[in-house]
Amino acid sequence: MIGLLQRVDFATVCVENEEIARIKQGLLVFVGVEREDTQAEADRLLSRILGYRIFSDENDKMNLSLQDINGGLLLVPQFTLPADTDKGMRPSFTPAASPKQGNELFTHICAQAKQRHPIVEAGQFGADMQVSLTNNGPVTFWLHVPPHSVNK
Repeated sequence: MIGLLQRVDFATVCVENEEIARIKQGLLVFVGVEREDTQAEADRLLSRILGYRIFSDENDKMNLSLQDINGGLLLVPQFTLPADTDKGMRPSFTPAASPKQGNELFTHICAQAKQRHPIVEAGQFGADMQVSLTNNGPVTFWLHVPPHSVNK
């Protein structure tokens, strides 16, 4: 499972010109589900997202997590993240999960996030979304929890 984290001052998601999600300071995370991912990978990715120390402390060091600052978390499903881009001029989506599996795991990670963090918003799986953000820094990280890597 892949999470592309962006530290933001704010972020929004619109579907059909209607805003469906908004956060202030926090993390916008694009979530990509791979074919062999399970709830175990989703849970591990969520733990990393919530605990990843990418916010500045009083000494301007990246030493605080999303939970430390009580920031917003905006999760957005992104089918294209697991694409194979190693050859040619067109991505292959073979590594990506099926829509059914992707939706199930995205729904799972959102539900778990809402149990573990007070400010959680989400994009809409399968929708044509317009995502707006102000990336603070800019700070962007790619987190990957490979299939079958949990409990090794």
